[in-house]
Amino acid sequence: MRVLAALAASSLLLGACATPIEPGPGGPPTGGNGNDCAVIAAIAREHYRFNTTDNRPPPIRFDGDYAPRCDWSRLGLAFQPWNPDASGDPRERERWVSFGRPVYDGRGAVVETSIMHGPWAGVGHECRVISGFAGWTVPEGSCRETWVS
Repeated sequence: MRVLAALAASSLLLGACATPIEPGPGGPPTGGNGNDCAVIAAIAREHYRFNTTDNRPPPIRFDGDYAPRCDWSRLGLAFQPWNPDASGDPRERERWVSFGRPVYDGRGAVVETSIMHGPWAGVGHECRVISGFAGWTVPEGSCRETWVS
């Protein structure tokens, strides 16, 4: 009986660690296995060090036809969508952060990501993200540089 109670308690703890995804302003979340928003948020917070106060992120864009709808504020971020046709300084349109579709495996997920700070000033990375008791995290040194401009 104690074993059954311990199993039930541990499954409740593991379930509590999962990061549920709630619909954002655009409707229900899309893409991946339901963890895409949490995986991307982990990279944004831990690799890029974005937050809602002193290191606000540039506009967000996604690769190809991949476009998950996420409630970024619930995940502690303040992303705005990238608009390539925005008026104003054209150099501002060259500021963005992008994320590819996460690829999941037995060790977590891998995501292609890049950031542009302006024309000809950017860097791309491939980041490994793992899931654990604290949710999705980016272990130290798990993002490798893939390109620089």
